[in-house]
Amino acid sequence: MKHFFARSLFLTASLATFTPHLLADVTLPAIFSDHMVLQAEAPVPVWGWAEPDEQVTVSIGDQTKTAKADASGKWKLNLDKLESGKVTSLTIKGKNTVTVNDVLTGEVWLCSGQSNMAMLVKNSKDYEQEKVAADFPKIRMFRESSRANPSVQEKCNGTWMVCSPETVGNFSATAYFFGRELYKKINQPIGLINSSVGGTPIEAWTSLEAQKDIPELKPILEKWKKMEMEWDPEKEKAQHEKLLAKYNEDVAKEGGKSDKTLRPPRRPEAPLTSPERPTNLFNSKIAPLIPYAIKGAIWYQGETNASRGGLYDITLPLMIKDWRTRWNQGDFPFAWVQLPGYMKAQEKPVEDGGWPCIREFMLKSLSVPNTGMAITIDVGEAGNIHPVNKQEVGKRLAMWALAKVYGQNCASSGPLPSGHEIKGSEIICSFKNTDGGLLAREGELKGFAIAGADKKWFKGSAKIEGDKVIVSSPEVKEPKAVRYAWANNPECNLFNGAGIPASPFRTDDWK
Repeated sequence: MKHFFARSLFLTASLATFTPHLLADVTLPAIFSDHMVLQAEAPVPVWGWAEPDEQVTVSIGDQTKTAKADASGKWKLNLDKLESGKVTSLTIKGKNTVTVNDVLTGEVWLCSGQSNMAMLVKNSKDYEQEKVAADFPKIRMFRESSRANPSVQEKCNGTWMVCSPETVGNFSATAYFFGRELYKKINQPIGLINSSVGGTPIEAWTSLEAQKDIPELKPILEKWKKMEMEWDPEKEKAQHEKLLAKYNEDVAKEGGKSDKTLRPPRRPEAPLTSPERPTNLFNSKIAPLIPYAIKGAIWYQGETNASRGGLYDITLPLMIKDWRTRWNQGDFPFAWVQLPGYMKAQEKPVEDGGWPCIREFMLKSLSVPNTGMAITIDVGEAGNIHPVNKQEVGKRLAMWALAKVYGQNCASSGPLPSGHEIKGSEIICSFKNTDGGLLAREGELKGFAIAGADKKWFKGSAKIEGDKVIVSSPEVKEPKAVRYAWANNPECNLFNGAGIPASPFRTDDWK
């Protein structure tokens, strides 16, 4: 026993000896690492951890700034605006020195969402050709790799990758094609922060503070609380083992091979740590990035919410406001991808469903200042929720950014509805963003439906006159409403002269 206490005292003394040294080490968030891109022409926050009250010096180029760590050991300072295009290093000194090498200054964009943002270049269209052409060392991507967490985290995880034929396959495809288009047009280094998780709802990406007092969202939060209280790990484990045994039996019947219809059951996950739980991804994959200086954000999500009813007209503007408030960079530019066509082709004049509603909520969210939307109704695939043509998705996001953020003379969007008028048996729909004029791609104009007061929809006969489309039907003598491309996977072909499709829309508010 005497030896035990003596050893304990030795260990305690050893820890006491080494603890100050460990605390004294200046450390940085993972995003401040080799090959990083810092936002140009804007104040640049730099932060990290050190010994409490330690003086920390940060140097870059001809700038040197100092900060003092607080009682918890955290420190933060702002660098003055940095000139774009510079290649430099960042040096942080306390009782130790940390040097971040190969630092570029340019345009930094946060790229977030679910699986279609997470989808990699190597899984997209024409990968072999894209791989060979991907010699862009001034395009870099930070891939945030933290797991969901029910508590707000301070530290992020991940590394910066320099774009090359060897690395581009592991870049987010949408983010890469967006960044590549920007790079080619503005000739500035591009930093892309990929923070995305497949199969997740928008509520997971928004802070609890932003959601907790919204009446419409309280049932969602309460549902998760109930799930957490009722979680029985032993019961879930037993159920998983039962499903796994059945899966193994089915695979054995198929000669030891599984196919797309035979997939192993997912391991049970506690609701508290689920990536689908409200706030969990904000806590782990967004909060630790704040206040890293960014130019703006792009967002590709909505598929999960499309199967869960409405509220996206509440949750999308709410998340945008939440992020903007926390970054404290004003109303930074924010754009999203409107959901493409998916599932079987349209059979009726209109089809009710989650996907048309989410598209409409995305369209309505353009009322939020300094936002944009890439219309992609034409690049979806009926049997693939992950369409491979991410080149066009990234390009359309970039066109918005080039026009609205960087002031270039190009189309920013496809045609958007700007009003309608009923004249006799016709409804005249007006459009904005008709760059080069409205046109019907490949044949006569398709995708319009028209209804009277009885709310019965008929296929509409549509013709283009200037920036307007005139819709009518012999079955509807006194029309009240028009819908365009109102289906999960509609047949539609209204474009503008810039080659971008029109957004799906409706003039009614019928449920």
